[in-house]
Amino acid sequence: MRSTFPVSGLLLSALLATACASASGPAPAMTQDGALVGANGMALYVFDRDAAGKSACNGPCAANWPPLAAAAYAPASGDWSVVTRDDGSRQWAYKGRPLYFWSRDKKAGERSGDGFNGVWHLARP
Repeated sequence: MRSTFPVSGLLLSALLATACASASGPAPAMTQDGALVGANGMALYVFDRDAAGKSACNGPCAANWPPLAAAAYAPASGDWSVVTRDDGSRQWAYKGRPLYFWSRDKKAGERSGDGFNGVWHLARP
């Protein structure tokens, strides 16, 4: 009888190595027309009332300004960091500033939240 343990062990090792190599993954956002946008092409914003590394937009605020969610395993890298929100969820931050979408932007390319109430601004690289 032939054992499959060495083959399955090698397969498991290869899968783990691949997962670890991709854990740093691509940046959570990209630059488009001088501003940061999410993978969906929607504009990202920063909030003047946030402290470095801490979101001040929770509850009803977060319903209007949904955070750029970070997965549980998402690692910080370079200018990108992850902040833990008041509800325990994780959010991407760029240069320490938490990032948000604006619920009134309905399609990629819209930037209607820039300057909203004088405290919301497009996130720029």
